Amino acid sequence: MALLHSNKQLLFAGVALISFIGCLNPVFAVTFEVKNGNNTCIMAELSANISVKYARVDKQMNTVLVALPDNATVDNSSTCGNDTVASLLVVRFGDGHSLSLNFSRNASDYQVDTLSVTLNLSDSAVFVNSSTKAPITVSSNSTGIHASLNTTYRCMSATQVTLTNVNVTFSNMRVEAYLPASNFSKEATVCNADISTSTPAPKTTPVTTATTAPPAPTTAPTNPTAGTYNVTISNETCLLAKMALQLNITYQNKTTVFNINPVTTVASGVCDTNISTLFLRDGSTNLTFVFMLNDTKKFYLSEIAVATSDGFIADNKNLTYLRGTLGRSYMCSAEQTLTVTSVFSINAFHLQVQPFGVSSGKFGTAEECQLDEDNMLIPIIVGAALAGLVLIVLIAYLIGRKRSHAGYQTI
Repeated sequence: MALLHSNKQLLFAGVALISFIGCLNPVFAVTFEVKNGNNTCIMAELSANISVKYARVDKQMNTVLVALPDNATVDNSSTCGNDTVASLLVVRFGDGHSLSLNFSRNASDYQVDTLSVTLNLSDSAVFVNSSTKAPITVSSNSTGIHASLNTTYRCMSATQVTLTNVNVTFSNMRVEAYLPASNFSKEATVCNADISTSTPAPKTTPVTTATTAPPAPTTAPTNPTAGTYNVTISNETCLLAKMALQLNITYQNKTTVFNINPVTTVASGVCDTNISTLFLRDGSTNLTFVFMLNDTKKFYLSEIAVATSDGFIADNKNLTYLRGTLGRSYMCSAEQTLTVTSVFSINAFHLQVQPFGVSSGKFGTAEECQLDEDNMLIPIIVGAALAGLVLIVLIAYLIGRKRSHAGYQTI
């Protein structure tokens, strides 16, 4: 059996967020194939972020985020299977780590029966000061990956599978087993997270990809409407954001300015001790915001990424925007421009974010931005200047009146 790992693919619907070994380098969806001779039986195109909790030698628990890198390969243990052996995709990456999907099928459907993750805890570059050096393998039989035969399972949204001390978050995902041809089927089974709750969608829909960028407006768009977004894990809200967003994109010699519509935007994300990520998907436009918490308990927006259906992708992982204090929120009512790259920026209005330390699902005490403080300072300065001018005029009047009386003498 020949196994093929294809080159990195840029899937339009999104950007995976955290690089291998926890650095914030963008990792795009990667495509894998399992072949039996010239026939492809399994194809998978996905991004995966793995959150691992492990014990250190000082008996403290630590959490590390590991992303599936673009140089991951299909392992030789992968198989198309037969009547007695299940189809299996095993992806190997890093220093002895792997992720596997075990498939089964019946007359009409196929599914991932088991998701397994093997991690080499002796990899000191990832698992710093780990108290255990032996590899560990954890599995889950509840993945939610289920589709009709001869359709592609498609899920652009971030979806999480919980294992023992390990969480796997998939996004930008297309998977198909028991392929009738050597490529993804034209029909797709769409996951529940991608289906709008307000517009019922059929289980099977055609896979289509837009080929044009958002149209350039004939006139500048009005100011965007603010939307409220949150990330909730295990019924606990870990990230809150309220903001009105307007995107400025220069692509193919054309500048496009358009608003993110909070009514049609779907929010999801991932939270951890020192990294929180917010995904926003508005139609074919996907935004990613990555927040960091440093050792001084200060948070900041460290990375912004965007991906659109026509192939425009931009990312900057060296930002220091929206700085605040743990347990408090950052607020800025004034318009501010978040420059990401020379061809991509975001105009943000009425913004308030709290990526860490959210209590009872509500924003903490707000720390106002410098722009708001300056806006408050201007009327104060103007008022002080007017008061000073009135005082000067009054003093001049009194001095002039005193001199006029000094010109007369009593007879």
